[in-house]
Amino acid sequence: MTTQMTQNNWATFQSINRHRRAIRKFNATPIHEEDIRELLAEAMLAPSSGNLQPYQLHWIRNANLKAEIAKACHGQQAASTAAEIIVISASSAIAKHTAAEQLAYVEASTSLESKSKAYYLKQTGMFSKVLGIGSSALWMPFIYIASLIRPSLSLLPIGSIGSRNWAARNATFAAQTIMLAAASKGVDSCPMEGFSAQEVVKLLKLPRGTVIPIVIALGYRAPDARVETQWRRKLSDALITH
Repeated sequence: MTTQMTQNNWATFQSINRHRRAIRKFNATPIHEEDIRELLAEAMLAPSSGNLQPYQLHWIRNANLKAEIAKACHGQQAASTAAEIIVISASSAIAKHTAAEQLAYVEASTSLESKSKAYYLKQTGMFSKVLGIGSSALWMPFIYIASLIRPSLSLLPIGSIGSRNWAARNATFAAQTIMLAAASKGVDSCPMEGFSAQEVVKLLKLPRGTVIPIVIALGYRAPDARVETQWRRKLSDALITH
């Protein structure tokens, strides 16, 4: 890659990243269906632990269901004025299904080298065991006690709560990709955490064990949408070098 291309890519990314804002009021302009499909396809390229992609992207296209989802988002303006709503669900069950598909792909692949095959088979097999036996609620008391001694252990995908938290964390990578992909197309977004997860799960008829880490509203910002000067912490406050 040439220096000029690198500079152009960096400038483009900065422009996209800085255009992306949490917009809470959209106009009535519809988004082309192909644009939505393309940005959701990009979301599938987001990284995930063990490449297990423990999430599903629910594109709410039915008008009545969309209105009900907006109500479940406590009627916030971003949801009620959105041209499109994407609900991201996550669970260890989705990860286990992906693991089985990935194992089949690796075993059947004629392009992967033997070392790569051995690596992926070991990694996927390990995750399958952790998300199988390790996701049992019986582990929760042990993880709770261990995390009191070492807080970092609370993030392990062990126990029913730990595995759900792990799946939700991985889903946020796809969510950020959706929002940046949308910004690259001039489409605005608003990530929403203020919603009744129980109601959304019920409306979408999702299986037990599913969590909803985020709901994303998409659309084009209204002329009177509130877009203020962006404030962020200084890098010097957030960055610690070792």
